[in-house]
Amino acid sequence: MRFVDTNIPLYAVSTSAEDADKHLIAVDLLAGNDLALSAQVMQEFYVQATRANGSLQLTHEETTQFINTVLLRFPVQDITPGLVLDAFSLRTRFGLNYWDCAILAAARWLGCDAVYSEDMSDTQDYDGLRVINPFAHLAQLA
Repeated sequence: MRFVDTNIPLYAVSTSAEDADKHLIAVDLLAGNDLALSAQVMQEFYVQATRANGSLQLTHEETTQFINTVLLRFPVQDITPGLVLDAFSLRTRFGLNYWDCAILAAARWLGCDAVYSEDMSDTQDYDGLRVINPFAHLAQLA
């Protein structure tokens, strides 16, 4: 199972011409079945998608419909005190920001073997949990 970071669903709903390639990749990823996410990803998605001064500016209804119909098809890791403490430990060990460590912790708790994200180093391995940037090849095409 693979964990999806917030940027994947954000690109899936983007209508920006500059995000067109990433949009197609994100939609393809979310069409799969072997994915997972966390309550943190749902929260971050909602905040970014509905930001009044953001590029997406989705309505509350559009955003919650996407969450209910697309994201909630997958297992979702709750934010628990144990997960937060695990994220603190990962932060100490790897020196990443807390939010990325919370993503890694949630992925580990769900038994994922990889995290789809463009925010962490592509191919980096965090104790058996690999980061995959599904958009990395696009930079080579530019």
